[in-house]
Amino acid sequence: VMENQTTPTEFILLGFHNIQGLHFLLSWVISIIYIFTILGNMLIIFLSLVEPCLQTPMYFFLGNLSLLDICLTTTTVPQMLVHLVSGRSSISYARCATQLFFFHFFVGAECMLLATMAYDRYMAICKPLRFTLFMNRKFCVLLVSVSWLSGALNAALHTFLTIHLPFCEANRINYFYCDIPPLLALSCGDISFNITMILVSSIFLGWSPTMCIGLSYGYIVSRILKIHSPEGRSKAFSTCVSHLTAVLLYYGSSIFTYVRPLSSYSLDNDKLISLLYNIITPMLNPLIYTLRNKDVKRAMKKVLVRKMFF
Repeated sequence: VMENQTTPTEFILLGFHNIQGLHFLLSWVISIIYIFTILGNMLIIFLSLVEPCLQTPMYFFLGNLSLLDICLTTTTVPQMLVHLVSGRSSISYARCATQLFFFHFFVGAECMLLATMAYDRYMAICKPLRFTLFMNRKFCVLLVSVSWLSGALNAALHTFLTIHLPFCEANRINYFYCDIPPLLALSCGDISFNITMILVSSIFLGWSPTMCIGLSYGYIVSRILKIHSPEGRSKAFSTCVSHLTAVLLYYGSSIFTYVRPLSSYSLDNDKLISLLYNIITPMLNPLIYTLRNKDVKRAMKKVLVRKMFF
């Protein structure tokens, strides 16, 4: 029995095994998306650092969100591209565990950061007189630090629990990368405690932030409706639309993946959902925030003018 429970030295990722003829095309599509993701989020970070008009809590949080998006997509996409181009789909046990840790590190941190951004919008719109007093630089750094630390602790817990599961020499993962659901499905041991801890962490990093975001926007909408001028309502609402769009994209796909019974998992269907928040959403976030945000567009124009004339 002990021999059957030896840990495999490597895993085989079968995410692309059923689209053999499309590997070349898919590698180009994912490469283009990845490049746009990196460039778009780096632009947001750059603008939030150099433009004085963007030296506010909102853009400080947005810069951190862009950094998280870069880190999240870099955790998995390069490995996907290597597998698509080389035709080899193996990943060592150590690299699988490392990928699992960093993926959930950045996912957890982003969940908390999106809730923090909702709180920032609540304070700016509902408590404008207290906003400057409360949302000072020190407090903003504290909120961001808590978000990153929460993600790290969550990732360390689940990585520890997952890598100590027995796999009984099974090593073929029906997924694009190393994640908790496909590894639990592969294990031959008792995974009840792992599932319990997933539910516990989903309360703290999934449902609790979602409730905070919902409450924040409930108060925000109530406050906006009390503004008499249409221009004032439009301006207040426009500052929230970008963040709310990003929240719906990210939380919708994340909750679908992790916050449901294991018996309802379908890895073939979940693979498509995972691509949404792992590849598509990080690319869309810069577009969402730049297309809907006059301050960012104005800052981009100033930078372009400076580059042209100096």
